[in-house]
Amino acid sequence: MASLKEVRSRIQSVSSTQQITKAMKMVAAAKLRRAQDNIIRMRPYAQRLTSILANLTRTTTDEVVSEYGQVRDVRRVLIIAITSDRGLAGAFNANVFKGVNALIAERYATLPQSNISVMAIGKKAHDYYGRRSFARVGDYTHVFAQLSFDTVRVAAEAAMRGFAEGSYDQVVMVYNEFKNVATQVIQTEQLLPLLPAEVSAGTPGTSAPENSIDYIFEPSKEDIIQTLIPQSLKIQLYKAVLESNASEHGARMTAMDKATDNAGELLKALKLTYNRTRQAAITTEILEIVGGAEALAASR
Repeated sequence: MASLKEVRSRIQSVSSTQQITKAMKMVAAAKLRRAQDNIIRMRPYAQRLTSILANLTRTTTDEVVSEYGQVRDVRRVLIIAITSDRGLAGAFNANVFKGVNALIAERYATLPQSNISVMAIGKKAHDYYGRRSFARVGDYTHVFAQLSFDTVRVAAEAAMRGFAEGSYDQVVMVYNEFKNVATQVIQTEQLLPLLPAEVSAGTPGTSAPENSIDYIFEPSKEDIIQTLIPQSLKIQLYKAVLESNASEHGARMTAMDKATDNAGELLKALKLTYNRTRQAAITTEILEIVGGAEALAASR
């Protein structure tokens, strides 16, 4: 049985850890509120922009969208892995790595590893793929320190430039989508080339579907599309980063909440052990005193 000093030391250590996890939970909850507000505001804008762009490109010649819509044989791939800068968020980062590995196994198993590049957004992904033989593209470990559209735009432009120049035949994002505090879902989305727009058929007797909207263009449809496509791609990546940011704080809040509860259970067990150890020590001392008294009485 452990000594009283050892048990007391462990109780103090676990109690200190519990205070830290409780404080980290509160910090994550405060950050989550802001991150959740940001992604809730971004989703309608990103969806609407994508919808308008899809509506325009359905009636546009291939030459207008060929730069980012050209479908080529997939020989070189860029995977954008979005993680966090810090740990202590449960399986948040590990799930992204599993998602990337599953993507490679399912879709790019025939490609040599040298043809698969990784753009790591977040320090955890940067360190993880730095220890492996994947080619890393750029250094975006600072994105979450000053999260804004401008910081993410640089990464999006690098991916778009690589695709337009033929360095990559396909660009895919892997990230955590925020559902709620306790749920984050791994998403794998193709950023480039642009996916063909789905044409909605419309229902008889209802208003015209969105794909039949007749826009008035100024200055021209081609000029507007050439402006919207790069903007839409940057918004898609920015939205994915915001989703990941909200998911990170939700995962960390949940992990710290569970860690706090586990510390509480461990404290109960340690205090019980402490009381038993103390009672055993007292009993031993009483037995020693009684035995000594009986020995003195017998010697007389």
